[in-house]
Amino acid sequence: MKKFVVYCLLAFALVMAIASCNSSPNNSSSGDIIVASKDFTEQDILGELLAQQIEATTNLKVVRRPRLGGSFICHNAITSGKIDAYIEYTGTAFTGILKQKVINDPKILYEKLKQAYAQQFNLEVMPSLGFNSTFAITIRGEDARRYNLRTLSEASKYTPQWRAGFGYEFLEREDGYAGLAKTYNLRFAKPPQIMDLGLIYRALIQKQVDLVAGNSTDGQIARLGLVVLEDDKQYFPPYEPTPIVRQAILAKYPQLKKAIAPLAELMTADEMRRLNYLVEGELQDIKEVVREFRKTKGL
Repeated sequence: MKKFVVYCLLAFALVMAIASCNSSPNNSSSGDIIVASKDFTEQDILGELLAQQIEATTNLKVVRRPRLGGSFICHNAITSGKIDAYIEYTGTAFTGILKQKVINDPKILYEKLKQAYAQQFNLEVMPSLGFNSTFAITIRGEDARRYNLRTLSEASKYTPQWRAGFGYEFLEREDGYAGLAKTYNLRFAKPPQIMDLGLIYRALIQKQVDLVAGNSTDGQIARLGLVVLEDDKQYFPPYEPTPIVRQAILAKYPQLKKAIAPLAELMTADEMRRLNYLVEGELQDIKEVVREFRKTKGL
């Protein structure tokens, strides 16, 4: 029953998100291309980076759709033509959207993803931005020190006394919780809580949960003294952020491909972590953070 309610809520969120693309005053009639982002800080930054890059190098006007939703919502929006582009992660697209088994080689993964997205969805998978934003299974620093924990294998001995908090997608996707639990024999005191990704670190610090799944580039990890457990069995595939663009919009505006090309291999994981911290830790304006970053890269 609980899972049914969650599915209903997700379906409702999808309907509302796509409806907002139609009903908002900033619809496609007020711009040439609609760039969306998923619902967390890193995506806010990467979506703004893509939008600024297009506006700075073409005469196209970009309509921004920040915080549209998770991967499934963004994918449904782009395949239905409600948005034109967003940044997705290669491992997420391959396992979560295509429902394929994990591939650990980033080059093979990218080529298979590119081919499948073109054939099945008429979507162009552009070259990645150059870093791996993998899942970060994270615990409090005090617990890591108390039990001398560095890896997920070491932590598995203690999880029967712990509570876990995960986002909905992580609980449902092919490369998510079920496979991770099987790989590391993870068991918890009670079933993992479904949590908003914006609340997981607060819940961890406030000891509402003891282990969460965030992103390796999250700016709050170091700021809050948290510890990321090493994926010592290499369960997770590569998650390289890459622009996904409708082929129809690329045909309509051929200059888009050239505009987006300089973003390839532009950024390191450390740079992404720093940008996340500027927004989350220092509360700097996203547009200004992205503008300054582009300047440092000569864009």
